[in-house]
Amino acid sequence: MKILTDAEEKTALDFLNQAAEVATQATCNQVCYGAVIVKDGQIIGHGFNSPPGNLESQRRCQFDKTAYHLKVADKTCCVHAEERAVMAALKNFPDKIGGSQIYVARIDKEGNQIACGKPYCTICSKMVLDAGISEFIMWQETGVCLYSTEEYNDLSFGYNG
Repeated sequence: MKILTDAEEKTALDFLNQAAEVATQATCNQVCYGAVIVKDGQIIGHGFNSPPGNLESQRRCQFDKTAYHLKVADKTCCVHAEERAVMAALKNFPDKIGGSQIYVARIDKEGNQIACGKPYCTICSKMVLDAGISEFIMWQETGVCLYSTEEYNDLSFGYNG
């Protein structure tokens, strides 16, 4: 992990602010995230978390997560912001996603950007790595943090709370 400073930090904060703006579209009842994928200064994909197809009929927040079978890897009902951003980039700019960066922002219920936690979602970390995105950037308590996607994936698999 690298903590960004100076011009790198300023550029990252601009894209993180754009990801936070995207997060205002999130309909998750728990936490709102937004993501933008950037290549050569251009946003090529964006996404926010909400139920599949933004369909209220697919919301499952009220379900007891312990009732799911062990094989159900992701017990949340929402499509993650990172997943949506990757799908959008692959759909609209498939030739640009390789070597891009993904910026992920978290907002509170009032729309204020708040620190993201440690890398933990292996579903997103695998997808981002497999799509060819090279860097994962987020604002954490320690500052604006840049991870290689391989490092982010390793840390996600090592997460223990």
